[in-house]
Formats: sequence, C-alpha cells, structure tokens
Amino acid sequence: MNPILDELKVFTGNGHPALAQSVCDYLKIPLGKAEVFKFANDNSFARIHENIRQRDVFIVQPTCFPVNDNLMELLIMIDACKRASAGRITAVVPYYGYGRTDKKDQPRVPITARLVADLLTAAGADRLLTVDLHAGQIQGFFNIPVDELTTLPIMGEYFEAKELQDLVVVAVDIGISKKARDMAERLGAPLAIIEKRRTGNDDKNETMNVIGDVQGKIALTFDDEIDTGGTIINAAKALSEQGVREVFCCVTHPVLSQDAAERMGKSQFKEVVVADTIPLSAEKRNGKFTVLSVAPLLGEAIYRIHKGLSVGDLFSKTV
Repeated sequence: MNPILDELKVFTGNGHPALAQSVCDYLKIPLGKAEVFKFANDNSFARIHENIRQRDVFIVQPTCFPVNDNLMELLIMIDACKRASAGRITAVVPYYGYGRTDKKDQPRVPITARLVADLLTAAGADRLLTVDLHAGQIQGFFNIPVDELTTLPIMGEYFEAKELQDLVVVAVDIGISKKARDMAERLGAPLAIIEKRRTGNDDKNETMNVIGDVQGKIALTFDDEIDTGGTIINAAKALSEQGVREVFCCVTHPVLSQDAAERMGKSQFKEVVVADTIPLSAEKRNGKFTVLSVAPLLGEAIYRIHKGLSVGDLFSKTV
C-alpha cells in the first residue's frame, strides 16, 4: 500500500496498544502520540500530543478487561479529539464490551449494549468500526455509521490450509448458526448445531444435544467469543460423546475470564484458534492457542474509510 497522507491519524489507549501499532505498521504511518493514564484519585485522563485539527482520527481501543476502564478511556479520548477540532472521529472497537446485554430478556434488566452506543455517540464519535459483534442488531443501536468486520475470511484461510478430511463445522448455539453456516460453506463442510439451555446469569449453561451428523468426523466448533469457556468446553464434551475423532475450536474474541485459559488447556480441543481483537498474554496461551492477527483487516478498513472507498467491497471479495 502507498503511504497515506498526513490527514490520517491513529491513536490508542491502554486497551491493546500492540494491535494499534500493528495497524499502523500495515498502513505505514506512525502511531499517534498521546498519553492516557489514571490520576492518584482513580480518574482517567487523556491528552493528544499532536495537531489533529480537521484530521481524520481513528482511536483503536477494544473494551475488554478491565472493561469499564477501557471504555472510559475511549470516551475520554473521543472527547479530547472532538475538543481538539478533529475533522472526523472513528472509534475502532475490535471487541465491543457489554455486547451480550443486547436485549431485555428478563424483567427489570438494562440493555447495556444500547447504553454504550449512546455513550460513544454522545462523546463525539462519528463512526464505529468493530469486529464480529455478539448480536447483529447492535448496529441498529447507533445513529452513526457502523462498519462490522468479520474474521471469517482469516479463520477460513487458516483451516483451509490444514486440509482437514471429514470436517464438520459446529455452531455452539443457535444464535451463531448463520456465521457458522458461512464458515461451513467456505470450507465445503456440513453444519451441525449444539442446542443448549442457559440456567441463569452466572455464566453456567447446560448442553442439551447435537443437531446433525458428527460421528467419525473432525469437528470445528465456531463461536464469537470464549468467556468462561463453559459453553465451548461442554460443546466439545457433547461432540466427543457423539463419536467425533478430533475437535478444533475457532473463536474471534479470547475473553477468557477467570480460569478459562487453564480449562481450555485441559479440554478435549486439539487447537484453539482466536483473533488478537483482545490481548492474550503468554501465560494464557498454554500451547493450545493459535492467535491470528486482525491488523491487516482493520488497517485496510481504516484506509478505505479514510479514502471514501467501500468497506463492504473488502468484505465481499474476501468471504
């Protein structure tokens, strides 16, 4: 790619600076100079150290753990850029925290995914760029343009290169079945679905049964994120009981709460493939995790947004 004009600026908070640097390396531009830290009283602070007047600004910040700190940093950085007269501000949120609270499925509960959308808009974001939302309807919570990218092409290429025989793609719940079907079509494999029933708000769930023929096959489980690991590990157990030969795991966001990384390491998965939308420390990788970079995907999308090109064309050409 040719070097981009100086009008484009990319900044980052403390959420995932390594990813932001990789995006800038792809774009062949320096990472924007800014400081983001906490005062002794626990108040977050941000200062932009470059002139961004009328510039096209992109702030790379996944709202992963610590979720509230990273979200607040993002809001403060957006406000700082807005008050510095940035021409346009795009919040690049590879992982959208609170995305699982996307509907009122119990009495007297919030729709926090909508609240976060309102906060980002109120802070001054002109656009959102994100990756594999937990629920597609979150796009409709915004009154600004939203570009949702997917890691399906990256994951698909990785598993295509493995040339796995007798492969079946398995959606770990009905909600992810459409994206799992797209992966299955890409790999020329059949689709199976794990039916589950969640038992409460404590991240526990009960796997019910496997819908589809998996006996004697190699299974590739597919989901948008690993949180505590309960869903995906129960899925692997259910598949093993149905006679699969090997089980691979394909997930975009490695949230890995509590002891999830350790549990995944002891699970029946042969390999767990994730994206770097969330930073994954070396101690959590435990030999089973393979991390694929979304920096080229984000970088190309940023380039296209900056140049007024179609982000949808990028997606359609690679899926």
